[in-house]
Amino acid sequence: FPVKSASGVKITLEDGTELIDGMSSWWSVIHGYSNPKIVNAMKDQLDKMSHVMFGGLTHSPAVTLAEKLIDITPKELEKVFFSDSGSVAVEVALKMAIQYWFSKGKKEKSTFMTIRNGYHGDTFNAMSVCDPVTGMHDIFSEILPINHFAPQPRCAFGDTNINEDVAAFEQILKANHKNIAGIILEPVVQGAGGMWFYSQYYLEAIAKLAKQYDVLLILDEIATGFGRTGKMFAMEHANIVPDILCLGKALTGGNITFAATLATKEIAETISANNNVFMHGPTFMGNPLACSAAIASLELLEERDWKAEVATIEKMLKDGFEMCKTFKNVEDVRVLGAIGVIEMKESVNVGNIQEEFVKRGIWVRPFGKMVYIMPPYVICAKDLSFLIEKVVEVVENI
Repeated sequence: FPVKSASGVKITLEDGTELIDGMSSWWSVIHGYSNPKIVNAMKDQLDKMSHVMFGGLTHSPAVTLAEKLIDITPKELEKVFFSDSGSVAVEVALKMAIQYWFSKGKKEKSTFMTIRNGYHGDTFNAMSVCDPVTGMHDIFSEILPINHFAPQPRCAFGDTNINEDVAAFEQILKANHKNIAGIILEPVVQGAGGMWFYSQYYLEAIAKLAKQYDVLLILDEIATGFGRTGKMFAMEHANIVPDILCLGKALTGGNITFAATLATKEIAETISANNNVFMHGPTFMGNPLACSAAIASLELLEERDWKAEVATIEKMLKDGFEMCKTFKNVEDVRVLGAIGVIEMKESVNVGNIQEEFVKRGIWVRPFGKMVYIMPPYVICAKDLSFLIEKVVEVVENI
């Protein structure tokens, strides 16, 4: 479907068809397309410089953005490393963890642990911590680093009955912790691995196990960060603090690719001791154009009542998708923040169902058994009602 333009919550195809966007271009366009504040910030930055190397040089947009990120994340996260995409932010986090332990003389701590049905990106080491079966990367399994996978927690968001899931995780961690550099998790929401919302109490328990067994905790908030689950960061549901945090997607309001990996002072200073440096240097790290977009996006979150916007979306999704629970072809319906998921009993034909959505004037892109939406926060009630109505209509008739 060739796109001509996009503005607000609508995508216009080359033939003039207007589609209400239900995907925020994969979680990222939280303020809508062509938001004037972000567009103007990027235009102003273009007049000054679009890019300059970040080795030996620095600039105001990067400094300002780093300060803003430190302000809105837990106080323990004092150091920021910029990169050019979410997958690279994960690569950076994994390398940080390995180099941290290397610097402490524990070279054996070089593997990672995670849970099944996770997804952390498509670059090489990021693939190694994605689910080896459902993570789209099974053809690379024989050449990827071997990591440790605990069973997917089946305790749903809000469940307090977590003991069995936690015990399964601890069994693997206890047996292998001497060789594990870090645990990496998508907090609360597993995205591309199946749009599963697991218990915040499970996440809290895993954070305690990380400390108990002396491994780093890496949280991948690339999809969940900046308000999507109703909290600024999904980790806030569990009231935990990671050693390393990955951010991306909505960081720039979906206007340009950019990411950040935050770490504690201890990790940064351990890596940098004895005149060492962290062994990673992307050409476009600290890109001024991306930094300016990110600053504007964060300012929009400061200016608007995004919590109320997300709460309204959540209520409308819960109310609107409720009837789907009665459909014979639907397995489950779940909503958290501005994420609504209809899990089908059978995999959908993406090509066919997408055509049906486009015919009805909406843009939704399912995968596997999941028909899900995550609209921009700025969507109005009328457009969201239309979007929900048409999703339900198509799902009922699959």
